[in-house]
Amino acid sequence: MCVSPPTVLILASGRGERFVASGGQGSKLQALLHGKPVLEHTLDAVRASGLPFHVETARHPGMGDSIAAAVKATADATGWLVLPGDLPLINNATLVALAQALTQHAVVVPVFQGQRGHPVGFAARCRANLLNLKGNKGAALVFIAYPAIELIVDDCGAVTDIDTLDDLHSAARHMSERRASVETRCGLEN
Repeated sequence: MCVSPPTVLILASGRGERFVASGGQGSKLQALLHGKPVLEHTLDAVRASGLPFHVETARHPGMGDSIAAAVKATADATGWLVLPGDLPLINNATLVALAQALTQHAVVVPVFQGQRGHPVGFAARCRANLLNLKGNKGAALVFIAYPAIELIVDDCGAVTDIDTLDDLHSAARHMSERRASVETRCGLEN
């Protein structure tokens, strides 16, 4: 019997106040990054992973409320990968690795170069705790009930979010460097 994969919960309802305060225009998720909205880059990685997903766009008082609403909307899922929509560099392989780790653990956190990132994975046994989340602390209370295991990843996208205009510019530079590196490795350089 094959177990269904976890559902990726893409949180896309934040207010993005730091982005606007830093000089950004409008929603950080709609800000253009290499000609495409930040959120679309995140969605591209999720689609490439082949995992089921839900985009939570309704406004909520805090991240905990957003997570609870998304879990409620996908109550039949076998687990969840909570992914903020502002991680446009996330690698689809990271999503798949976290999904696989959830088959053995209740909570899984990706770690890149010593820094914890996203998405954080939660097995179905965390459902009740996730449904009770409220406020701005995200899923911190679930970590008390279910200690997380850390999954070392080679993916800076797990820790690169877009909170400010400088973050957006940094992500654009990183994407350009990544594309140049791929072109060089593939012999596509002029």
